[in-house]
Amino acid sequence: MFIHIGDDHVIQSKDVVAIIDHSLISSSSIIEEMIHNQRKEKQVIETEDYQAKAIVITNDVIYFSPLSVYTLKKRANMMTTLNKLEDFSEESDF
Repeated sequence: MFIHIGDDHVIQSKDVVAIIDHSLISSSSIIEEMIHNQRKEKQVIETEDYQAKAIVITNDVIYFSPLSVYTLKKRANMMTTLNKLEDFSEESDF
């Protein structure tokens, strides 16, 4: 399934490695270094107005999202729930 992460970006949920609160960047030198290295490789997509609340790390790209971690988690869980539902839309013969 797909997750809309804000700023017209939609990613496949299977590609998500981590969703991290933006405020935690400065508390981890490893995260800072990872983002710095990905910026060099042009693999970072910033929010349009630089008001990021969360960082979505995928297999290939790091996205800065204007949505909160909580909102992104709800969207991801909603997609998981929808995947588990059975399809009852087929007509049955009575």
